[in-house]
Amino acid sequence: MQNLSNRTASFTDSVIRRMTRVSMEFGAINLSQGFPDFDPPKPILDRLAEVAEQGPHQYSVTWGAQNFREALAAKQSRFMGRPIDPDTEIVVTCGSTEAMMAAMLTVTNPGDKVVVFSPFYENYGADAILSGAEPIYVPLEPPVFRFDPEKLEDAFRQRPKAIILCNPSNPCGKVFTREELDIIAGLARKYDAYVITDEVYEHIVYAPHRHVYMASLPGMAERTISCSSLSKTYSITGWRLGYIIAAPEVVDHARKVHDFLTVGAASPLQEAAVTGLRFGDDYYRDLAALYTEKKMLFMMGLDDLKIPHTDPEGAYYVLLDISEFGFESDVVFCEKLAQHVGVGAVPGSSFFREPENRYIRLHFAKKKDTLEAALERLSSMRKKMSGLRG
Repeated sequence: MQNLSNRTASFTDSVIRRMTRVSMEFGAINLSQGFPDFDPPKPILDRLAEVAEQGPHQYSVTWGAQNFREALAAKQSRFMGRPIDPDTEIVVTCGSTEAMMAAMLTVTNPGDKVVVFSPFYENYGADAILSGAEPIYVPLEPPVFRFDPEKLEDAFRQRPKAIILCNPSNPCGKVFTREELDIIAGLARKYDAYVITDEVYEHIVYAPHRHVYMASLPGMAERTISCSSLSKTYSITGWRLGYIIAAPEVVDHARKVHDFLTVGAASPLQEAAVTGLRFGDDYYRDLAALYTEKKMLFMMGLDDLKIPHTDPEGAYYVLLDISEFGFESDVVFCEKLAQHVGVGAVPGSSFFREPENRYIRLHFAKKKDTLEAALERLSSMRKKMSGLRG
């Protein structure tokens, strides 16, 4: 038999999704893969029930149903502070995962370089490799996750085609300041690079921090490919509805990539999700308040247990420092944590380019009862994990 493609030789399957399977195997509370255990908003579910009877059940327009694109354009125009044309500036994708892959394939040629901040969501490195691009990693220094502007410019001096910006950041919860975004934007303009943004946590930000859209900065709309999804905002991670917003010439190319990757997103789900896209501003204020409450509950619980952790500015992830346990492998630590403590986590090494082994990632997008049960189990972590190194 001939050898298979070597594209996947340099990366593994998703560690996040693998840790969900480990959690299921041991009956652990799954705080690894970031999805809620509570229902989406009732109006969306009510509309879905109607759609189940009424349709549509066939293909929508490849780049997204007309009413979905119009509702999305109206909503994002409001938040991004610039008019978005639903007919020329939007591609509806199968989740932000496809949006990011389509953006990479639209922007890069094999051999091009792409800047990626580390820590990073695990898909980004794989996206670069699958598209034939070479990632250049720039560190965000823990625990506050700031970048060195000179190191970032060193990366841009290598003439990358694009930089990937996750804001708010998964896994570290960083919300980039306006000043930091201005530095990134200035370098993108200076070195003629695109900015591919992943903004799925755009509405989950904790005061006093504020999300600023890269595309809203002066001169950046034409060189920013804004990727996002409805998954986190409306608690519908399984619906796989994402999108790209970009200049018409970029969207024209992205539509072709999207067409041959997936043809189109599910038309019944687009129809039901229009209801959510038409929610008023109070929904997004309530969403931020809901996650602020969850964050406070979980952070205070960790503080009471004297477990060192980061303080996320946005998104719904926290990194726990496990240095005290002396494990050589954070992967082994997470496996044993699921087995012996009953809590699922993601090893931090899957997010860092640097040899970082002291963090594990937990998420708090869960009901209050679930979070309290997880904290109760974590109260035995020191007792049960001591002496399990291996």
